[in-house]
Amino acid sequence: MQKEIIIAGFGGQGVLFSGQVVAYAAMDAGKEVTWIPSYGPEMRGGTANCTVVIADDEIGSPLVKNPPLGIALNLPSFDKYEDMLQKGGTLVVNKSMVDRGPKRDDIRVILVPCNEIAEEIGDRKLTNMVAVGALLSALPEITLKDVEKALAAHLPERHRNLLPKNYEALKRGFEAAQKVPA
Repeated sequence: MQKEIIIAGFGGQGVLFSGQVVAYAAMDAGKEVTWIPSYGPEMRGGTANCTVVIADDEIGSPLVKNPPLGIALNLPSFDKYEDMLQKGGTLVVNKSMVDRGPKRDDIRVILVPCNEIAEEIGDRKLTNMVAVGALLSALPEITLKDVEKALAAHLPERHRNLLPKNYEALKRGFEAAQKVPA
């Protein structure tokens, strides 16, 4: 098994942290993992993306060209990565920041109102964890429990008080994705 994932949005949305959490969850579950961040020079507000590769065996190359899985947290990311996704793949899209449906009919697009769900929980910064929860609905190799353990193990001490809200965001994203028809 080898799964490649692209996570994209703009700086400040927690794109890179999302990828790190998925990578840590897979690594802590005994998988082989690579994580590569990429962001524009302006950081906050500029483009940001990262790739995660999860495998049972040694990973030959961390480069990702046509991933089967992705998250697009804003419209420019959806515009760019929808075309890159592998036929039959799944793309989680933050419906809160995207005003169109998919152009392709050979991939599954899971539209989730990530910003609204995060605001209902009480912190807009949880948008990324809502999206990660939704992604887990298409990534059975990693469970919600795996990601919760990774957050508990790797979240900086100053943010530990946010663990319960992060767990809720993951769960709500997962549940929202499961309501989207396949």
